[in-house]
Amino acid sequence: MVIAINDLKVQFLADSAPFTVLDIPAWQVADGEQVAIFGPSGSGKSTLLHVLAGMLPADAGSVAVCGKEITGMSESGRDRFRAEHVGYIFQNFNLLQGYTALENVLMGLVFSPHPPQHGTAEALLEELGLSHRLKHYPGQLSLGEQQRVAIARALVKRPELILADEPTGSLDPRHTRGVVDKLREVCSTHGCSLVVVSHQNEVVSAFEQRVSFLELNRAFDAAGGAS
Repeated sequence: MVIAINDLKVQFLADSAPFTVLDIPAWQVADGEQVAIFGPSGSGKSTLLHVLAGMLPADAGSVAVCGKEITGMSESGRDRFRAEHVGYIFQNFNLLQGYTALENVLMGLVFSPHPPQHGTAEALLEELGLSHRLKHYPGQLSLGEQQRVAIARALVKRPELILADEPTGSLDPRHTRGVVDKLREVCSTHGCSLVVVSHQNEVVSAFEQRVSFLELNRAFDAAGGAS
């Protein structure tokens, strides 16, 4: 299993009082699977991805990712784990404006144990239809092109798992399905598992494996929501 969760709980503080954001009794994703998690904004979907990526520690339970139990790891240990095993795609791309598309992709290897490989980065950008944009800066790219650069950056370190947080949230509907289809295609080609969270029907409908986050996360309160 690339993901195995048991009795996961995460709490935040609000007005000095703790409240539960995640309460997931059990969830698994098999190696190579591509899964879309759908649910409204504020239901805790991003928080779950942050836990899976090791950006946020769990308060209780077991979280195994890529065969590693990350619950008891230190913050630096989780950072090293993420750098080696997990690629993360953000909604707002997080590209560095002073760097070219190729340089932004290579930034995905800064904390990775793999040495920078210009050939691999160039090949990924070509695979994503951006071979003519290698030396262009983010401001010279369309939003769809910027998201494809972000996809290449996540893939360049050859991760076992890609986590995508509302990856088309900044795109118009005309470009949404194309980016999702390309993301699924390259993950399949490179043999990495994919978990996407989204509230967009255009995104969720592209996946055969779909998970309702409101059913998965017992902490969500329809009246008030979660973080």
